[in-house]
Amino acid sequence: MSEDTHDCRPEVQPSRSLHDGCPQPRPDWVPGDAGPGFATWVVEGVRPAGAGARRRAGAIRRELSEEEFVAGVRARDPMVLGRAITLVESGAPRVQARAQAVLGKLLPHTGGARRIGITGIPGAGKSTFIEALGCHLIDRGHRVAVLAVDPSSTLHGGSILADKMRMERLAVRPEAFIRPSPSGGTLGGVARRTREAMLVCEAAGFDVIIVETVGVGQSEVSVRSMVDLFLVLMIAGAGDEMQGIKKGVIELADAIIVNKADGDNRRRCVAVQAEMKRVLHYLQPTTAGWSSPALLVSSRDGTGLDDVWRVADDYFALVKASGALVRRRQEQAVQWLRTLVDEQLRARFLAQPGIAARIEATERAVAEGRIPVLAGALELVAEESVGR
Repeated sequence: MSEDTHDCRPEVQPSRSLHDGCPQPRPDWVPGDAGPGFATWVVEGVRPAGAGARRRAGAIRRELSEEEFVAGVRARDPMVLGRAITLVESGAPRVQARAQAVLGKLLPHTGGARRIGITGIPGAGKSTFIEALGCHLIDRGHRVAVLAVDPSSTLHGGSILADKMRMERLAVRPEAFIRPSPSGGTLGGVARRTREAMLVCEAAGFDVIIVETVGVGQSEVSVRSMVDLFLVLMIAGAGDEMQGIKKGVIELADAIIVNKADGDNRRRCVAVQAEMKRVLHYLQPTTAGWSSPALLVSSRDGTGLDDVWRVADDYFALVKASGALVRRRQEQAVQWLRTLVDEQLRARFLAQPGIAARIEATERAVAEGRIPVLAGALELVAEESVGR
């Protein structure tokens, strides 16, 4: 190889010890007898390798003050907004105090958005529908934040977080913000800190907050306890999978969206719509005075999106006039408080000295059938109480 090929400094004379004139050594895994034909080299460029990357990473990771978090969120700085959500999602005890302080300062700027939950079985087209609806709303002057929850692996805990890639048209709109989060094993189809993330997005000035659940079936009910309007997506021809979510979720829905109503599939979707109308007629409405409709939508060509938002306008007009919106949000806040109290009590219980060994022994006794399950649980709780 020539000196020009290796970007070597001309003052260095070629020598075999310097690998044919290159002043930097090759990696130690290169064979010692490798000649010029072995093309792996470590070459110094404008800066030492990795130095620029380290400086950039250091600047990005600089710890922000509470005031910087608040100012960045209020300015809708996407980088600060993402870091603020990461802050409130963190389960680290040393971070939680800062997160709550930031949330406390953002709280006066929250409450003005429409909170919409969207669920449906896998394959119902949730991401496609949300992208189509989001672009539709932005074209009409709204700012849309999407909190998309992806299922975490029960084996290694990882999550693909692919919703942002699936919503590529919406992701490039400056009026939109998409935040994928792992469910982290939380039941109910939402992430553990979705409520806090919604508040951050509201403080940033997004007037429509959409929460997309993981879409796993009857456990998709926790989202109802954190949103104002709950939409359930359905498709034609889903068979037994569709039957599995009807009882647990349909009765909570404020509207049914029969998606993919286009082309040859439209006729089947019309039949599903008629069936859902009959089902909804016999269900007790979740919101007093509201009759949940069943709508046809094609996310592909955009038909039906105007109907969806017209229904949303009617719904919010009703719940605001009746005071149901305020009452629901108050009840949701109290319910979340109780959930967090339960969570903190569990964490304190597990942190007690020696409790891990006692739990292991009790679990073994339960597994071997030596004591009843309830007796084991009561024994552990009693021991923890005595140990205080």
